[in-house]
Amino acid sequence: MTTAAPAARTPTRDVEKDASMQKQKAMMAAHYDRLTSAPETGAKVCSTFVPGNLNELIGCFDLLNNLPEVNAIQSGLRRVSGQYVMEAEKIGHSEDVCTYVKSDIGMMAKGNIAPNGQKFPNPDVLLLSYTGCFTFMKWFELLREQFKCETIMLHTPYMGDGRFTPNMIEYMVKQLRDEVIPKLERVSGVKFDIDRLRERLKKSAQAEDDLVHVLQTARNTPSPIDAYFGGIYYIGPIFGAFRGTDDAIDYYRFLRNEIDERLAQGRGPVTPEGDMGRERYRLVVEGPPNYTHFRQFWKMFYDEGAVVVASSYTKVGGVYDFGFRHDASRPLETLAEYCLGVYTNRSLPMRIDMLTNYVEDYRADGLLINSIKSCNSFSAGQLLMMREVEKRTGKPAAFIESDLVDPRYFSAANIKNRLESYFQMVEQRRASARTAA
Repeated sequence: MTTAAPAARTPTRDVEKDASMQKQKAMMAAHYDRLTSAPETGAKVCSTFVPGNLNELIGCFDLLNNLPEVNAIQSGLRRVSGQYVMEAEKIGHSEDVCTYVKSDIGMMAKGNIAPNGQKFPNPDVLLLSYTGCFTFMKWFELLREQFKCETIMLHTPYMGDGRFTPNMIEYMVKQLRDEVIPKLERVSGVKFDIDRLRERLKKSAQAEDDLVHVLQTARNTPSPIDAYFGGIYYIGPIFGAFRGTDDAIDYYRFLRNEIDERLAQGRGPVTPEGDMGRERYRLVVEGPPNYTHFRQFWKMFYDEGAVVVASSYTKVGGVYDFGFRHDASRPLETLAEYCLGVYTNRSLPMRIDMLTNYVEDYRADGLLINSIKSCNSFSAGQLLMMREVEKRTGKPAAFIESDLVDPRYFSAANIKNRLESYFQMVEQRRASARTAA
């Protein structure tokens, strides 16, 4: 694989992407085309969520995977989510409701149009593998009222004490056998084949190996990746519709080769304006990004030479870098363990341990929290997390605020001022350390 010489960072309206980013974009576009052509092809659709999604199992029934929160992200990136959010508020949804939900509800009210300009098909089944976010339950109640289709819930016990037990696994496997699989068989008309599931799980594990390799290249200086902004592209296929497929294996092998080449050349991440240049700050970030101003938000970081070397958000669909892999030898049990371990199902102490590990293992200068106004699943307890990580690591932490897909809650001037103050704090800590030495 050959790589072009580093592009100069000059102001431009064109967004520069790695070849892997272009590949991911083409994969997602093809998936939306499959979804919107379902009425013509006769394919059936399963709506589900990213954290704890059972994509390998869904694929065993030839169902297409549709993810409402990913659709909201796409609306945010295309700058149409604001009108959808306000439409949902006109219908009666509170300002405090998750803006993913309001973007989705508003989109349906305005024609339910997918990113490719075609109408989304109605789901044949709603599958909620509940993993710690109560909003998901209310969201699916709204979708069930709208579409009057089959609804399946796989309840995942909360890991309040930081571990899961054999009883938890048994409880979930029983639900899979007695509730989830029989209903998916009935909706799809396809008989469950456990060997088919095993094959998909093997493919998942292979792709997961390559993803973890890519994420852990950020331990190097300079980091060849940005694990937050660039990471959004990297996690798309495996957290969405492609885990358990040959397409996922192909993508993550391609990505791994691309990043390994950047690493060998000593190059930093690719930004929308080309290679970032000198790495000045290494950060760990907690919380989702803002999508309505994604490029502007990212620019505030790379203009300062700040690279995110690890983030919690890119673990929301699976915490693979702490050792989990889908295990084909225990097909139903491994699905249960996957759901139990995702970030949204982890307790506050577990999250603090994870962030502390990232700051130390990736030699970060500190922790930055982006608190999302409408996301209680992430935002609850973040100030406590910030103080505890700062105490354990001795590294400075900072707090900024925005929202997922509501442009009314993105203040560029406020965020930029806080970031600049934070980087000054990092510099002061460095100067103090040099003086002490």
